Amino acid sequence: MSNTIQEFNDYRAKMNEVILGKQNKVINRLFNLDTNTYAEGALSTKTKEMLGLVASMVLRCDDCIKYHLGKCHEQGISTEEMYEIFAVANIVGGTIVIPHTRRAAEYWEELNNQ
Repeated sequence: MSNTIQEFNDYRAKMNEVILGKQNKVINRLFNLDTNTYAEGALSTKTKEMLGLVASMVLRCDDCIKYHLGKCHEQGISTEEMYEIFAVANIVGGTIVIPHTRRAAEYWEELNNQ
């Protein structure tokens, strides 16, 4: 696993542990709701991760983009599919999404080269 990917995953896990460890009812419920939203249902987890990635790109959240790229990679999404996801995000979000697409493409390459 590349250092970038490992560092991102380690930091996310460490800080989630800190945040959830404070036992704030609202935050813990929000995290639980997020987890349950992406569970298998009428829509597959693969579809939900693709939707999450598009939304994250349109909202321009680089941490969220990395998270969903990792999940998409775990779901076996191909590079061809990924670039269609990027296209949807750019058409919905406009050209302001292009810098996030560059970083997403770089992270996707890292995921595929690990």
